[in-house]
Amino acid sequence: MSSEPRQPSEEQLREAYEEEIKRLRVEHILLDNVAALANLGMRRTGMAPGTESERDPEQVRLAIESIRALLPVLEQTAPSQIGAIRDAVSQLQIAFVKIGGRGATAGAAEAAAGAGAAGAGAAEPSQPAGEGASSEPERPKPGEPGPAQRSGRLWVPGQ
Repeated sequence: MSSEPRQPSEEQLREAYEEEIKRLRVEHILLDNVAALANLGMRRTGMAPGTESERDPEQVRLAIESIRALLPVLEQTAPSQIGAIRDAVSQLQIAFVKIGGRGATAGAAEAAAGAGAAGAGAAEPSQPAGEGASSEPERPKPGEPGPAQRSGRLWVPGQ
């Protein structure tokens, strides 16, 4: 009699895999991937001790945009998780600005961080200078979205 545990057969492994697949749901995979994107994005900020050499603002931007693209689906399939996901995106956006990230996400991150236009990555003007652009930004009417929200650069919870 051997005390060594018996290895499962290939057939048993296949059956166990099939049982797992039967229980698995797409929203579980989505949530796992969002968590992986948030964790990897935060690591790519290089802000955690020992990760400085891994800093890659483009990877952080891609993580933010990927998670944001999945938000509408997750709002429908995993509404109880949306608050935590939005918090993670906000933290990534703030970290993105802190590391000097620029681009479409930087405008949203500035809004989340309250950094204002003086921070990194100010949005491009909607009109080139000299083509009717005034020095004062257009003021939205009450109840209407502002220019950052209209441009799609500002992430607004629930939208």
